[in-house]
Amino acid sequence: MVNRAFEGYYRNIYGSRWEALRQSLFETPEPFLYAQGLRLPYPLDRSSVLAAMELRLDGPGLILDACAAPGGKSLVIASRMGEGRRLLANELSNERRRRLITVLDRHLGAGKRALVQVSGFNAAALAGRQSERGRFAAILLDAPCSSERHVIQSGKHLAQWTEARPRSLAARQWALLSAAFLLLKDGASLVYATCSLNPLENDGVVSRLLKKYRGEAAVDRLDFSEGEATEYGRIILPDTAGGMGPMYIARFIREGAP
Repeated sequence: MVNRAFEGYYRNIYGSRWEALRQSLFETPEPFLYAQGLRLPYPLDRSSVLAAMELRLDGPGLILDACAAPGGKSLVIASRMGEGRRLLANELSNERRRRLITVLDRHLGAGKRALVQVSGFNAAALAGRQSERGRFAAILLDAPCSSERHVIQSGKHLAQWTEARPRSLAARQWALLSAAFLLLKDGASLVYATCSLNPLENDGVVSRLLKKYRGEAAVDRLDFSEGEATEYGRIILPDTAGGMGPMYIARFIREGAP
């Protein structure tokens, strides 16, 4: 099936590259079996591992995985936690939260599992409570996004796609990212990630954060070199990364909260 609006939209962004990139979205790469510190390995796209590995876990404190289901990135974070660290794995959807719990129970040993709590609040609204601000020592926000690989492989979702979708998602992502930033302690690490190809949902959302919190939000350049540099982070695209991705990742540090 072809959605001409979808094709034209992404061709406008990627130009002559779009054909190869489009074809790569139909291919299913071999998953990376992440096993470090787990009872059982968990299959992930390796770009998801990179996103979770980029979260700085310096010192003790509570970590938030703000949109945690299905749980792969939570497993990576939990496996890296040292003494004095705990993880709050949050998922708003009841159905997805049940899956998250199953993944955590199955793959984490008893000791690590005891350090991971599951919650179901609206992460975009949490910062409205003054008592929650500055609570977290690190936050991973793997935000709901256009997920073009899924869309292009689903006749139903492709038929439903319009240009309003990425605009709506970017608004949701901004609400989540701006709230997550307010939940950070001073000096804490925030990783923002999406599996979107769309600059509107990636650097576009990040630019709003940096503009609103000028002098407080600082870009913290990433440690890995896979993928391609963007203005504020990196994007891993499957046509040039052996099928890995799509995954956009940017990292920030909160400086001098008022």
